[in-house]
Order: sequence, then structure tokens, then C-alpha cells
Amino acid sequence: MFKRLKILITILIIQLMVVSSSIAEEKEVKDCFEKINRATFAFNMALDKVLFRPVATGYRKLPSPIRYGTSNALNNLSNLVTIPNNILQGDFRAAGINSARFIINTTVGIVGIFDPAQSLGLDKLEKEDFGQTFGTMGVGEGCYLVLPVLGPSTVRDAVGSLISMSGGDAWYNVTVKNDTQYLKESDYYYSKLGQGVDFRAKNLEAFDSLEKNSVDFYATVRSLYLQDRDRKIKNQNIKTDTLDDSDWDSLEN
Repeated sequence: MFKRLKILITILIIQLMVVSSSIAEEKEVKDCFEKINRATFAFNMALDKVLFRPVATGYRKLPSPIRYGTSNALNNLSNLVTIPNNILQGDFRAAGINSARFIINTTVGIVGIFDPAQSLGLDKLEKEDFGQTFGTMGVGEGCYLVLPVLGPSTVRDAVGSLISMSGGDAWYNVTVKNDTQYLKESDYYYSKLGQGVDFRAKNLEAFDSLEKNSVDFYATVRSLYLQDRDRKIKNQNIKTDTLDDSDWDSLEN
């Protein structure tokens, strides 16, 4: 049933790409589905208030070593998506650094809980995904989308996420596709949930401030998301005024 659902979602995304491309050519409008997006955004905000924010608040109260270790392990897993996209983008230096980081941190760093690679001069680089790779290839964003639970996206980025769930993510392949005694399908979804909670916990104050000071919170989040994606695709070092996914060290120092 899950496979059928993915096929239906893929067909829907392709249809959205066609629609958004035609609209973009005519009016250069990014938010083609604003009414649906706003309704989904309102749903996500309600879910955040009753679930994700309370969980993230509790996560913030955990001892620092637990938070650091969890965040490090989740960042280490993200290399399984970043490395193939480094290669697709022709950035072989970054692919080499991230590969070395993954090997060292997975072994010596105990599945990524610790970051000995940093001590060896292998600094953590920007995460990459298939949506960014499409962007470097000249594929336009298409229309802006707000996905249930997952939040801000674009048609291009949504397609990139589907590719990750269809073989582009090695972690997905060894858990969901090859459910075994040691690595189960649930491990993949727990890791994704953990990434969401970790990100939300790092941005409690920033998110509250944005909501409090925005005349139109939906429009603010949309603008910041599109700015941040554009910065990442262009590999610009400048920081946009957006939500943060940095280390806990940089947030607490």
C-alpha cells in the first residue's frame, strides 16, 4: 500500500510541476496554491503548538551531552544524502571530506555520537539534498508548497524529497527497503522525527520571535525559506535572516 501511495504522490508532484511551470512562465508567481498552502500552514502551526513545541521544549531540558550526541548522530546520517549530491554537483572535494567524516565518526565516533573528524581538521560542511542539486542544474523552484507536517517546500524540493525516498537515501534503503533484525523500517522514521525535534529545539526563541513580530507569519516563513534555499543552492556564505540548523555549541556560546 505504501508503494501505491508513493506512486500516487509522484504522479501528483509531476502534475504540479507542469502546472507551476506554466504559471511561472506567464506571471512568475511562486505561490500558485496559496489558499491550500495557507490552510496547510495553519494545520502545521496547530500541530506544532500541541505536539512539536512541547516535545522540543522537553528536549531542550535534557543534559547537554545527550543533546550534543543526538544532534551529532543525526547530522552524521545526513551525509548519506549529502555525499551523493556533492558528487552530482561535481563538488568532489566536499564529497571526499564528507565521506571521510562519515567513516571516522561512524566508527571512532560511535555511530556519529562524537565528532572526532572535527579534531582531525575535517570541518562539517553544508548539507546538500536533491532539491539543491536540481537548483544547481538550473531547474526552477516551480510553485511554493507547504507540505503537511514537513512544512515549507517547493515543487522542485518536493520532487527531490521523493527521490530520497525512492533510492537516493542510503539510510532509507537499508532500513525501510531492507527491514532486517538490526535495522528496521521504524529506525528511519524515528531518525526523521529526531531531526525535526532537534531542529525545532534549536529554534524555539527564533520561531516565537518571528511569529510575534510578523504581520503575516505565513508570508514571512515563505520569504525566509525561499531566501535560504537560494543561498544554499548558490553556496553563498552569507547568512539570511532565517531559522538555524547549526551546532548546539554556536547556539549556547
